[in-house]
Amino acid sequence: MKLLIPLFALAFSLQNCTAQPSKKQAMSTDKHPAYSNNDSSKVTVTDAEWKKTLPADVFEVARLKGTERPWSSPLESLKDTGTYYCAVCGNALFVSDTKFESGCGWPSFYQPISKTSIIYKPDRTYGMERTEVECGRCNSHLGHVFEDGPPPTGLRYCINGVVLDFKKAQAAEKTFKEKGQ
Repeated sequence: MKLLIPLFALAFSLQNCTAQPSKKQAMSTDKHPAYSNNDSSKVTVTDAEWKKTLPADVFEVARLKGTERPWSSPLESLKDTGTYYCAVCGNALFVSDTKFESGCGWPSFYQPISKTSIIYKPDRTYGMERTEVECGRCNSHLGHVFEDGPPPTGLRYCINGVVLDFKKAQAAEKTFKEKGQ
């Protein structure tokens, strides 16, 4: 029995040496060649190709229409000034001026950056009637839009943070640094 305890401890420590890396370690900062914050042309890539280049959590939400856990995205509470882009293709989706605290647990916006940045599709899954929103450039699932948002639109775009990239506004960042903050 005295021999079994050290043997189990050794086996456990060896198992930790071969464990899979965490999502953060496994995530690549490399983007797909189609990723661009300036190109608005449609992106047509197979899910098999996306699976090779996207982190698993992004692929699950963007291509398989998954949902991240509420309050799990650091973007949900972000107050910085800037632009939110599709994490899959780089398409501009929302500006921070349209972001608001909805209490739903996901980043929420009342208006997209342009009429073509978002595609709307009926979603009747799980016995509900909702409107799904997809990226207008790569057709990746972003989340849903609801008619319970603030003025001026009355809409709430409830977006999975994992499918968003955020870039801080350069002018705002420069002003902040100049003030010595």
